[in-house]
Amino acid sequence: MPSNDASPLVEAKVPLLEDQTLAKHPIIEEEEHDQDLKRKVWIESKKLWHIVGPAIFSRIASYSMLVITQSFAGHLGDLELAAISIANNVIVGFDFGLLLGMASALETLCGQAFGAKKYYMLGVYMQRSWIVLSICCVLLLPIYLFASPALKVLGQPDELAELSGNVAIWLIPLHFSFAFQFPLQRFLQSQLKTAVIAWVSLLALLVHIFVSWLFVFKLQFGVIGASATTNFSWWALTLGLYAYATRGGCPNTWTGYSMEAFSGLWEFVKLSASSGVMLCLENWYYRILILMTGNLPNAEIAVDALSICMTINGLEMMIPLAFFAATGVRVANELGSGNGKGAKFATIVSVLTSIIIGLFFWILIMIFHDKFGYIFSTSKPVLDEVNKLSLLLAFTILLNSVQPVLSGVAVGSGWQSYVAYINLGCYYVIGVPLGFLMGWVFNQGVMGIWAGMIFGGTATQTLILAWITIRCDWENEAEKARLHLTKWAETKQEVI
Repeated sequence: MPSNDASPLVEAKVPLLEDQTLAKHPIIEEEEHDQDLKRKVWIESKKLWHIVGPAIFSRIASYSMLVITQSFAGHLGDLELAAISIANNVIVGFDFGLLLGMASALETLCGQAFGAKKYYMLGVYMQRSWIVLSICCVLLLPIYLFASPALKVLGQPDELAELSGNVAIWLIPLHFSFAFQFPLQRFLQSQLKTAVIAWVSLLALLVHIFVSWLFVFKLQFGVIGASATTNFSWWALTLGLYAYATRGGCPNTWTGYSMEAFSGLWEFVKLSASSGVMLCLENWYYRILILMTGNLPNAEIAVDALSICMTINGLEMMIPLAFFAATGVRVANELGSGNGKGAKFATIVSVLTSIIIGLFFWILIMIFHDKFGYIFSTSKPVLDEVNKLSLLLAFTILLNSVQPVLSGVAVGSGWQSYVAYINLGCYYVIGVPLGFLMGWVFNQGVMGIWAGMIFGGTATQTLILAWITIRCDWENEAEKARLHLTKWAETKQEVI
């Protein structure tokens, strides 16, 4: 047994031995840091794909309903197909983009409230959105009621305008379903209940296929029957989500109807309007591309080729739009919980993941640039034009893998009003005039119009949003979210 005299020396040496043992080599520290970063990326990716996966499926299911309706209408005749196409793409397309954009305000409010564990607020916010969007639906009714004369003014043939107007009247129930369905989807997404959206979307798609077959082929209700099928499927989707949300699926966030939904409506309207304008300016941009192309000399081949490219772009766009929704939810959740660094990390992971997917599709288009047109046409002039446009399609897909994700960051952070001004300037002050200049003044045709609009408008908007996101003070954004939620809680106490 050592003597007491030696113990101080032993005690003095022990820490030195421990320090030597625990000291880590720089290479070991770097490896541990890499492992820690990989673990964080894996965890964030799982959270992201928990939203992205079902969101992609539900969006493709909804997109497929419109494609199926057009397919059934195509078997009735060219006039019927044209009437359904105009009603869906022009009338419903305008309505859809505006109401969807307005509902995205819930991605900011519900996402931040869920992150802050203010669960009661989600139900109140959703009820406010129902009120605002329902009023908006009533105000938008003239678009459906007076579709025929409006289409005639825009130069459509009388027969086509009349039939499109009749179809539009039968789509009014679909119009009102948007006011309830879009808020329900965002309400559920914000609390990561995404699987139910995918399952109910699958059920609605099956309903749509059956009702389309029944109305068009079995009962032979014609084009009106084909258009009415969308009412059944979209209301089936709406009622399915409503039943889940209000009948026990969300016990913490749905506590019943509340009079608080009628308070603070003006602030809610302003945020909803900013969100609606932000997304509408993006949605209308490529519709203007098709409209401008249709005014070119001998435009039939160009429009056919551009329509093929836009169909492929629209289908692939379901993936970036799913990332748009998921990024908005993840950023809002982290800001609501006061975690600015978490919001920044979620943004980085989402952007990089979407870019990788965009690069994959960019490579596919570049490899099969002269092949994918055969899916839609066997006309050599059309296929040659599609081949020429394939490079622009590839770059559009690549840019669209970044831009919607950055827009999702804006929605999650509540920057909708700023982004609306950015979209207005980039798209309509820079992009459209540049497309017109290259298409007509420099005689570059559809390639000039498209190139001017994507490199002048979309690319500029993407760079500005990237610059804003990089320079963002995330801790300050988290503090803003905390102050907003605190203010809401104080208001609630005053009401009580």
